[in-house]
Amino acid sequence: MTGLALIVALMLVGVTAAIRAAGASLVRTRRADAMRDAAAGDTRAAIVASLLEDRAAVQPALGAVHTVLLVLAAIPATWALVHRYEGPALVGALVGLGVFLVLFGDLIPRAIGRHRPHGLAYRSAWMLAPAFKVGRAAADWIGEDEVEDQEERQDEEEAAAERELISSVLEFGESIVREVMVPRPDMVTIEATASTDVALDLVLGAGRSRIPVLGEGIDDVVGVLYARDLLKLLGEQAAPVPCSELARDAYFVPETKPVAALLRDMQANQVHLAIVVDEYGGTAGLVTIEDLLEEIVGEIADEYDEEAPMVVRLDSGDYLLDARLAIDDAAGLFGIELPNEDWDTVGGLVLGLAGRVPDEGESFDVADHVFVVDKVEGRRIARVRLVRG
Repeated sequence: MTGLALIVALMLVGVTAAIRAAGASLVRTRRADAMRDAAAGDTRAAIVASLLEDRAAVQPALGAVHTVLLVLAAIPATWALVHRYEGPALVGALVGLGVFLVLFGDLIPRAIGRHRPHGLAYRSAWMLAPAFKVGRAAADWIGEDEVEDQEERQDEEEAAAERELISSVLEFGESIVREVMVPRPDMVTIEATASTDVALDLVLGAGRSRIPVLGEGIDDVVGVLYARDLLKLLGEQAAPVPCSELARDAYFVPETKPVAALLRDMQANQVHLAIVVDEYGGTAGLVTIEDLLEEIVGEIADEYDEEAPMVVRLDSGDYLLDARLAIDDAAGLFGIELPNEDWDTVGGLVLGLAGRVPDEGESFDVADHVFVVDKVEGRRIARVRLVRG
């Protein structure tokens, strides 16, 4: 009988591990990708896309099923061990059982699932759908019997904030520099031949502590000028000099570098600003340590920040969007699926749809919504109006 109990326990652990791995793969899958694969005829992808429609409910539902199965696996295993061992041997066996359940029922399957998005979720769709349905029903049943008071609501808010922070950390590990940098058109720069007096006025006017110094153009960054060095020169009442004489060496990074690696490098090299270059060696933008930290904790504003909001709601019900608004942020804010193939911002999306620099007033239909070009500055889209469907 003890042998049969152990076999049953192992089978339950196997099912538990499969659900944990599939669930981890599911939450790392983009719904837009699943919808695209479903449109191509993959019925498994269609199931995954339907599950991800309510992404917030996926982890609680599958987590409930996983916990129940893990407990069910522990019961016959514990019974078998109690009947086989006694004394110190029993204690060691129970400790070993706990380690086994945690490793093979949770940690290892979760790690496997996280590194295999899409494919593992698709192959396990037949199992995920009923598990999600059962887990969600259980969660709803429990929720109906709970009495929520102020303290419980506060705990939920704190847990939500913690989950958001953890999610930001996970996304931070997957982001690249191009997604967080200040783009080339928004850079505040100064020419190498300009006087330090001009540079001081620019620093005070723009509110920057470090400014790239240009040689023969935006693609020729010869250094970085520090406001601290300018103030030191002013304090010594020294004569103005060309900015090139006061500039420090610039730190260059490729736009495809992972932001987590860049943050470590900037900390190690004591660098606060890096110039981002594209694959051809041209200047793509710049990135600061503050930009990197904001990816984790959100916008960091001080008493001098007076930037216009990225999203403004109009009386008509439409929205004015800064073209620099990230595609993922816009999709989450309005609850729509937006393609993000070769662009990272709303302006990039509209440029991709147009295939050229559009004129002001041109409109494009996306996901039952209309994106209207509201303002164009040179060859760059500055603002887009969103008309909701």
